[in-house]
Amino acid sequence: MAANKFRVAWQANLPDHIIGLAWSPDGARLAAATVSGPIVILDSSGKSGVQLKGHSFGTAAIAWRAIGGMLASAGQDGTVRLWNALSGAELAALDGGAAWVEKLAWSEDGTRLAAGAGKKVRIWDSTGHLLRELPAQAGTVTDLAWRPGANQLAVLGYGAANIYDAASGALAHSFAWKGSPLALAWSPNGKVLAHGNQDATVHFWYAATGIDLQMSGFPSKVRELSWDFTSRYLATGGGPMPCLWDCSGAKGPEGTSPQMLEGHEDTLSALAFQARGYLLASAALDGRVLLWQQANKKAPKVGEFRFEGEATTLAWSPDDKSLATGSDRGTIALLKVG
Repeated sequence: MAANKFRVAWQANLPDHIIGLAWSPDGARLAAATVSGPIVILDSSGKSGVQLKGHSFGTAAIAWRAIGGMLASAGQDGTVRLWNALSGAELAALDGGAAWVEKLAWSEDGTRLAAGAGKKVRIWDSTGHLLRELPAQAGTVTDLAWRPGANQLAVLGYGAANIYDAASGALAHSFAWKGSPLALAWSPNGKVLAHGNQDATVHFWYAATGIDLQMSGFPSKVRELSWDFTSRYLATGGGPMPCLWDCSGAKGPEGTSPQMLEGHEDTLSALAFQARGYLLASAALDGRVLLWQQANKKAPKVGEFRFEGEATTLAWSPDDKSLATGSDRGTIALLKVG
């Protein structure tokens, strides 16, 4: 490995497993959610500031609104909660529609918030006013994500990836697929939807045409997906090695072999490309957080950090200069890149 591009800026310790990390839009604050429920807002130096009660029985997801200091959270108490992350005030407690609310996503402009709970998806405006509930899915909603550059929401569940027009609630596309999809990721240009699946495959859909293709042969189910900012490369998990697929060309990755990144000793838990850069971070159950520069074909691993315990989550700062990562033992490390 070349010189380690990771430098530890600070570490902080929370009392429980870190289930989610999210940066404020200005990069000044980092929200950290623990599996038991509480959410802590850290400043750029790692100092703990505002503490939010989160959700009884456990917090499942957190997401910052694109503007202002509003944080949304979802959890196993059946609610979606809106917080003023600067003061700690709870602004609204919204009925998620089922006992557990596990998925949460703000639209790009911050005007709409979507949440998935059981077979239901509800959409609110930024004040917490319910705009609509989408038709019930055939199975539990496993993921959802707004399509870049469009007012459309993709909803993943058993048997299909459904895309809805958020303004009308109408079904714009339904991509039927016999299986159990687990996680989805839109390419940044909004042209391709990828989802990882229970049967150790990754499926691709070209949104404009409905043409699809599939990659198989992963060691285990695939929950980790991340696109680079050019929409050319997709990183996938489903085992101990990140796989990098080149999605350029008329046929995309069909019939090609991925670049396999060797370095982890156990199954991946998270993958994240920089927002505007070419570096890829990976986290795994072996406690390692690795940094990859795929253009270095002979020695792509350019950074390494290791937790005691399992590495659970990753979050790049908005300026791509820092990587926040958490562990199952409650440790958060801020890694500077350079």
